[in-house]
Amino acid sequence: MSDDRLYRVSTTWRGNRGSGTSGYRDYDRAVEVEVAGKPVLLGSADKPFRGDPGRWNPEDLLLAALSQCHLLSYLHACVLRGVVVTDYADQASGVMAVQGNGGRFREVVLRPWVTVAEASMVDPADGHRPTLRSLWLIAQGATCAMSHTLRNVSAPDGGPDGWGHGGGGIGSSGRPGRL
Repeated sequence: MSDDRLYRVSTTWRGNRGSGTSGYRDYDRAVEVEVAGKPVLLGSADKPFRGDPGRWNPEDLLLAALSQCHLLSYLHACVLRGVVVTDYADQASGVMAVQGNGGRFREVVLRPWVTVAEASMVDPADGHRPTLRSLWLIAQGATCAMSHTLRNVSAPDGGPDGWGHGGGGIGSSGRPGRL
């Protein structure tokens, strides 16, 4: 029995101003992305590619997928190690190298901030990168450099960090990790 999963997405271009793609400036990059039973996602190209900056672009979506998948994989890895996570926030960034008319992501860095239930859980929460890499399914298909800088793993008594989360307490603030 196969464990393969099938995902379906319907992507529809809505940018025909009446003359189709008769010229590079003659059409909008408006796109609707649909998955059955979910809200429609309004997409476009990134602004430098004549897109609408108020809509999600493919670069945003790739970075969001990597960040969200990392979060969910991290939570699962913590469960396997008996670590209780009570808060998680990430500020991810990606660098895309533009090459001619295209480009590719050169690097993605995730910066998760994690709070665990007890001080005794800090080291186990920070020590499962090999397990995490095997669970981080979306990243396994990425061709750019992937890393994360664990900003802090702390117990609930940490101080402010500028994000509105606890910090400055127990943990591994700012330790980069290659995934």
